[in-house]
Amino acid sequence: MEEKKLDLNSIIGFVLIFAILLFMLYQNQPTPEEIEAQEKANKEQVEAEKKAEEIQEEFQATPEDFATPNSTVTDSTQLENLKNQLGAFAYSAAMQSDDNQVTILENDVLYLKFNNKGGFLSEVKLKAFVNHDSLPIFLIKDENTIFNINFGATDNRIFNTKDLPFVPTLTTSGENKVLSMKLMVSDTKFLEYRYEIKPNDYMLGFTVRSQGLSNVINSSQDINLEWKQKGYSHAKSITYENRYTRLTYEYEDGKVDKLGQMSDDEETEEDVSWISYRQHFFSSILVPEKPFKSALLNSKDLVEDEDIDTVFTKSYASKIPLELEGGEFNNVMSIYYGPTDSKTLKKYDKNLEESIPFGWGLFGWINKSVFIPLFGFLSGIFPYGIAIIVMTILVRLVLSPVLYKSYLSQAKMKILKPEIAEISAKYKDNPMKKQKETMALYSKAGASPMSGCLPALVQLPVFYALFMFFPTAFDLRQKSFLWAEDLSSYDTIYEFPEGFSIPFYGDHVSLFPILASIAIFFYMKMTTGQQMATQPTQEGMPDMGKMMKYMIYFSPILMLVFFNNYASGLSLYYFISNLITIGIMLVIKNYILDEDKIHAQIQVNKKKPKKQNRFQRKMAEMMEQAEEQKRKQQKGK
Repeated sequence: MEEKKLDLNSIIGFVLIFAILLFMLYQNQPTPEEIEAQEKANKEQVEAEKKAEEIQEEFQATPEDFATPNSTVTDSTQLENLKNQLGAFAYSAAMQSDDNQVTILENDVLYLKFNNKGGFLSEVKLKAFVNHDSLPIFLIKDENTIFNINFGATDNRIFNTKDLPFVPTLTTSGENKVLSMKLMVSDTKFLEYRYEIKPNDYMLGFTVRSQGLSNVINSSQDINLEWKQKGYSHAKSITYENRYTRLTYEYEDGKVDKLGQMSDDEETEEDVSWISYRQHFFSSILVPEKPFKSALLNSKDLVEDEDIDTVFTKSYASKIPLELEGGEFNNVMSIYYGPTDSKTLKKYDKNLEESIPFGWGLFGWINKSVFIPLFGFLSGIFPYGIAIIVMTILVRLVLSPVLYKSYLSQAKMKILKPEIAEISAKYKDNPMKKQKETMALYSKAGASPMSGCLPALVQLPVFYALFMFFPTAFDLRQKSFLWAEDLSSYDTIYEFPEGFSIPFYGDHVSLFPILASIAIFFYMKMTTGQQMATQPTQEGMPDMGKMMKYMIYFSPILMLVFFNNYASGLSLYYFISNLITIGIMLVIKNYILDEDKIHAQIQVNKKKPKKQNRFQRKMAEMMEQAEEQKRKQQKGK
């Protein structure tokens, strides 16, 4: 009832206002021409207000966020000055009052601010993320980017769009929001940047087109698109973050390459499908609908020291020649501003996930085919730290047969050591004969000194793949476990006083690397000690026992120092992995392997006639020939 009453009051109010207006018009007695002009002005004002209200509601922005066209320039001197400065594009400057005004677009995940001057983005904020200090993630802010098209005009002027005034127009296309930025020669002649933003999407539609400029643009001169951007630091350690901050690009239908990791670099490539300005966990990616015919790509490292430069990591630049179609621009592209997350990038079906450094060749395949799907499944069931532990257990169980083979081989070598020592003593003056008899013993017993290297060779791809997986796993970013606040960054149990830092180690103490170092020490103590007990010393060869002894202490120290600034998730994996490996080794040694049975089997094998394969026969023949030649030389002397 009250709502109806309110509506009735509103109607009465409008009727009274209308009556007053009629009375005022009657009193002023305007001419018919004035009445017609006033009615037209009122109609235009109502339409303008209605449009402004629609834009404000649709785009969640205030009216002052948008430029107000100034369609009439009464000062002829001002207009002439604009023509002297901007030539044909003076009209665009006359159409707006302030080229520093901004236009705001946003969806569920992006907040975008466009500047009328240059017509490009002046601010990009990712709504769903914050940095290590809980501050918003900005990929663009405070003029850290330049987007410019450089071209010549028929009046011999050289123009840069970054310095020119664009006129904004906001519309909708279904659920999408569309912003047209026009650099105008007239109402029907213009250069347009057209942006289209979809709901809940990091990919921004972007088209560069022109209309009626074939007589304005000098097509005989080079036309270049220049895209420059400095990468903001978002992590605790800018040095660590900078390792994974690189310009990556795809070219020649599927090839992916990167510029220098920790140094300045420049490349020129053809048929470029996309260009990614990767900032570790966040990326800005330019994706043309048709590959750029060529692109000059440049990367400069801006990090000098952890304390000196804590703002930017790298400065990227791309220079891309553009071709006109019928004297006009017509370049359809997309721009991605969002997380460097394989699941997110993969859905665009542009191979953009290859911008993530999974590792090359086999290592990358293991990550993409095994560890990423496996961890995605486990993290959907368990907390992230527990998911790492469960994945570690599964990996070690899968590799346990290899560990068993290694221990079996070491047990055989240990049993054969006395016989090998006898052969060495018997043929100490005849190295060829000693080597031949030793190989024959290995062959009969079914043992090999090289089999101890097999576990390391098999585990190397897994080790390296995980080394690349954890620092680039976006799902681990800002996920805590125990004392680690962020599994994608280092954990801290103690920070040194301000200004104090240990070279190569850092300004803090991380606990997970300490635990991993202790675990690897005991693991190497067990494995290296076993190898030292089984490996015979060869004449003229380095003392491997002494080298292995040094490695027992050197490897844990190396891990302690190197991993102090690495992802705590990686240190957690190696800690759990070494603990599990030690446990598996103890079970194999104490409950599975029986040295007496192995010794008995070796004696049985030695009595059996051993058929040599082709390679073994060839090696035996070569050794006999070498031995015969040596005897002849000695006889000749």
